[in-house]
Amino acid sequence: MRLLTRRKIHFYLLLAGLVLTSTTKLFAQDSPIRVAVFKGAGVGPSANDLMAALKSTGGQKLEVIRITVEEIRAGKLAGVHVLVHPGGSGGGQGRALGEDGRKAVQDFVSRGGGYLGVCAGAYLATNDYPWSLNLIDAKVVDKQHWARGTGKVKIQLSEKGSELLQEKGRELDIHYAQGPLLARREVDDPKVPNYESLATFSSEIAKKGAPSGVMQGTSAIVRSEYGTGRVLCFSPHPEMTVGLHHLIPLAISWLVPKKP
Repeated sequence: MRLLTRRKIHFYLLLAGLVLTSTTKLFAQDSPIRVAVFKGAGVGPSANDLMAALKSTGGQKLEVIRITVEEIRAGKLAGVHVLVHPGGSGGGQGRALGEDGRKAVQDFVSRGGGYLGVCAGAYLATNDYPWSLNLIDAKVVDKQHWARGTGKVKIQLSEKGSELLQEKGRELDIHYAQGPLLARREVDDPKVPNYESLATFSSEIAKKGAPSGVMQGTSAIVRSEYGTGRVLCFSPHPEMTVGLHHLIPLAISWLVPKKP
C-alpha cells in the first residue's frame, strides 16, 4: 500500500513537472518580440510608415518602441530583440550614433540581437563609409550618384528570398528612394561577414545625371550573420509600397530565430 502511494505521488509530481515545463515553453513562445526603431538625427518621415507596418502584423506579437542615441549608449538595447534603422540619411544616423553608439550597436548584434536596415539603414550597415556600422561586407556602387531619383522599380527575388518573404512570384514592384546599390567588394574584408543576396534590381532609375546600366543586377535585399546575431537590409521601401508592408514583420521574424 505504501509502495503504491509512493508511486502515485511520484507520478503526480512528474505530471505536474511536465505541465509546468509545457506552460513555461508556451509563455516563452507567446512572448512578444521587442523591436526598437531608431529616433534621432538622420531619420526621415518614412519612419512613420515603418512604424505602421510593424504595428499591422496580423497574428505576430511585436512590442514596438523608439530608441534614441542616448538610450543606445546607456545600454538600453539589452532590453530589445531587434534594432531598426529606417530611411532618411545613413550618414546622419551614423554620425549621430558616434563611435560609442556604433560600437554599442555592433556589440548588440554580435551578442545575438537582430538588425534591420531600410534604405538609409542599409547604407549604415555597410563597411563603405567612416560612419558605417560594418555589419556586412558590402560596397555601395556609384556613390557619386546616390541621389539617382525615386519611383517604382522591379526586383528579382532569389529562391531563398522568395521563401523568406513568402512571395510566390519572383519579381516584385517596389518603391525606391535612393537606397544603396549593394555589391561585393573586390577585396574581401575578413573582419566583416559576407552577405547573401535575397533580391537584385531588375529595372533601374537613372535621373539627376546618374548613368544608366548601373543599377540593374546590384543587390536590393541582403542578409548576413554577425557574431551570433542576424542582419537584414532593404535598399528599397516595402513599408512605403501598397501590398508589401508585410515584408517588414517577415524580416523581423527571420531576425529573431525560434529557439528549439
